Amino acid sequence: MKKHLKAAEGYEGFELGPIRPPSEAASLMLRVTRNCPWNKCKFCGLYRGEPFSIRPVEHVIRDINQVRYYIDQIKETMQRPGDADHRQLSSLQMGLSPPEKMAFHSALNWVRSGMKSVFLQDANTLVIKPDDLVAILESLRLVFPRVERVTSYARSHSIARISDDDMARLAAAGLNRIHIGMESGADAVLDFIKKGIDKETHVVAGRKVKGAGIELSEYYMPGLGGKEYSSVNALQTAEAMNRIDPDFIRIRTLAIPAGVDLYRDVQMGIFTPLNDQQMAAELLLFLDNLAGITSVVKSDHILNLFQEVEGQLPDDLERITEPIRTFMTIDPSEQLLYLVGRRTGIFSRLADLDDRVLWKHAEKALLAHRVTWDNVEAWTAEMMQRFI
Repeated sequence: MKKHLKAAEGYEGFELGPIRPPSEAASLMLRVTRNCPWNKCKFCGLYRGEPFSIRPVEHVIRDINQVRYYIDQIKETMQRPGDADHRQLSSLQMGLSPPEKMAFHSALNWVRSGMKSVFLQDANTLVIKPDDLVAILESLRLVFPRVERVTSYARSHSIARISDDDMARLAAAGLNRIHIGMESGADAVLDFIKKGIDKETHVVAGRKVKGAGIELSEYYMPGLGGKEYSSVNALQTAEAMNRIDPDFIRIRTLAIPAGVDLYRDVQMGIFTPLNDQQMAAELLLFLDNLAGITSVVKSDHILNLFQEVEGQLPDDLERITEPIRTFMTIDPSEQLLYLVGRRTGIFSRLADLDDRVLWKHAEKALLAHRVTWDNVEAWTAEMMQRFI
């Protein structure tokens, strides 16, 4: 490998971060930073206790070149008549170190996925110097000129501090989608969960991304205000989204893993979680107050109660909200059956209640788990822990 790849001082091999958006499942993961520079949000334990660091630009470029090297090997092997079987691909890994194997498998998975998109890890790539990010993006474009999308997570606080000229430079270099975890547009909620941001800065950052011609995904987290701020969370977040008009609004239902600060708040009675019916009501209130925007609503996460709550605003609003309205009016016994079926993975959408085979599976799960209206909230919280 050393004779094929330019040396980088202190380089310890290809790296992968721990997370990516569901929409980036087919992307090449390219780690630019490690962990989260803020790392104080009460609901998040992903990076807790892990120090933040920025990888040297030359190390990231080394990763890019390493993936390119393995892609060339993989494609050459696949093009040989009769040699594209598992044994031949496995032979390419012989003698590789763990980081090299990680690079190889990243390359192989990306080849199989079409090599159309790249996701920059970890939690906030936009915190690095614009010149450094431009250098990485230009290297990506040089080595993989056919890539169609380069995406990153970012914090609003970081984006708000970047000049419009630098944002335009990032867009020109190839960064064409950014995911921002707004979570809430309510200052009272943002302050309580220690998000380190306020509503106005969220709006400034979102508009800055849009102004640069970069696609913007904003995340809304129903339930983040608890029962205490449920309506405020829905209404103020909708108002912020209306001012930004992001390309995508992605729904991420709150789940509270044991050990995070918000879990301790629950134990102490400081925070009162919503149950699934209340979560549905908050989501409906949020959606009903989106106005004057053309965002695509996405419900692309397993924690969401309704995966079919998707569509293009404003024309699809009635279709987007219809499953929630129906759920809130059906018989309580059907509601309970749907909650159990959804949280066990039997149902993915409310219409699955019409499938008698799935209905019977959900009934068996309800009986097996002994779920009733008296214990459903505790049972749901326990089930959601498995998907965090």
